[in-house]
Amino acid sequence: MKAPVVVIGMGEIGAVFARGFLKTGHPVYPLRRDDSMSELQASIEQPAAVIVAVGEADLQPVLKQIPEQWLSVLVLLQNELLPRDWSDLVIEPTVISIWFEKKKGQDSKVIIPSPAFGPLSQLLHDALASVDIAVKVVAEQSSMLSELVVKNLYILTSNIAGLEVGGNVGQLWSDHRDVAEAVIDDILLIQEQLSGQALNKSELVDLMLVAFNGDPEHMCMGRSAAARLQRALGQAEEFGIKLNKLPTINS
Repeated sequence: MKAPVVVIGMGEIGAVFARGFLKTGHPVYPLRRDDSMSELQASIEQPAAVIVAVGEADLQPVLKQIPEQWLSVLVLLQNELLPRDWSDLVIEPTVISIWFEKKKGQDSKVIIPSPAFGPLSQLLHDALASVDIAVKVVAEQSSMLSELVVKNLYILTSNIAGLEVGGNVGQLWSDHRDVAEAVIDDILLIQEQLSGQALNKSELVDLMLVAFNGDPEHMCMGRSAAARLQRALGQAEEFGIKLNKLPTINS
């Protein structure tokens, strides 16, 4: 029998990973909100992977609880993820940028292949391939940083611009490009500070548009849109960044 896999957070995305690992022969141990991580760690052999599938707001509290023995097999997949989010860890985790949507009662919908970087990238590739989800294994850390920023740009631009114009991403770009461009400018200023890197706007926007075109009917304004706007405004204040568009958007 293959080594077990732990999935922390059994929402829709966590369940997709659990199903993929089960289909590739790994026993899966779900860790729910009220379960004891230390008790589970003591009761099973060393896992092949520990998938942290909680939302971004719960990531830091969960990371503080991860047993040392699990750090080498940690997998992170949150939205708005950047290296600073795991900078307190003693090792680099495997990271995947999720580009598929899973809603209750519906099959997974792939927008574009999900890039993954780190020692467990191929394991993720094989598990998700078993449930018809494409993963692109990324060889360089710098390339993965670009992938993370592109995902952040996509979700923040669509969500925050959606608060003003509604609609889907295809309509956002075709009918409200001025709003999208203004939001993009503000978001990239924040992302540069968060990532510690100078960013190439035209390159990142081109990559974002690949995702827009992958599912042009994807609705802009998710349930987390207002919280994303407030978080971005708070980050701008933290770094002393003067924004032009975001402060004018009502959440």
